[in-house]
Amino acid sequence: MPKFLSICSFAVLLCCVGCADQEDVHGKQVTGIVNFLERSHRPQLIAEEEYEEGSRSPFYTTLGDAVFRYIDADDYFNPDRGNRPEVTDRSWVTFTFTAYVFNNSAIMGIPDGGVTEANKNSITLPFYSNDPAFINYLEMMKLTPGAWNFEPLTVDMRNPGILKGLRLALLGCRQGDRVEAYMTYNMAYGDKTYMYFIPKESPIAIFFSVDKVE
Repeated sequence: MPKFLSICSFAVLLCCVGCADQEDVHGKQVTGIVNFLERSHRPQLIAEEEYEEGSRSPFYTTLGDAVFRYIDADDYFNPDRGNRPEVTDRSWVTFTFTAYVFNNSAIMGIPDGGVTEANKNSITLPFYSNDPAFINYLEMMKLTPGAWNFEPLTVDMRNPGILKGLRLALLGCRQGDRVEAYMTYNMAYGDKTYMYFIPKESPIAIFFSVDKVE
């Protein structure tokens, strides 16, 4: 049976841990993520530095020490986006998320039509999600019922314990954004195995929607 985190083990994503100075691992993960975003990701992305104003080309932004963020192009280029509340370092943010161990390949989420017997085995199993779309998936896969809390998560951006990569990915987002954040191990759970579910030095991907910013 696949392993996944309970709400208690996941500790509401507020778990910063230390990391070792292993530049080779870090460098390989950076290369793997960038190659994925620029070659295999759909839509194919360019680095923000290559973006030409007015082109509407989808791009990713590099944040801090190797966090790579893609804001859905339909949301980013929405002319009303600038009027929506922005996440700052003093905001309270409510969001819905799905978190994966990233292996440099496309993550197959819940299809628009929902989970069916025909497509359930093609969905990538996250290690945690509060997205209600996964309720039926857990039941179909016969995973432990009630292990995940499917309520939106609210965090105080002033809390120093927020996962480093997640905090960087949230800053600058606006209410209504749908976001993909890919991060190297030192921006996530470090060089220790985390709760037996996340191998040490794992790159992490967190997909989230910003539901509310206060």
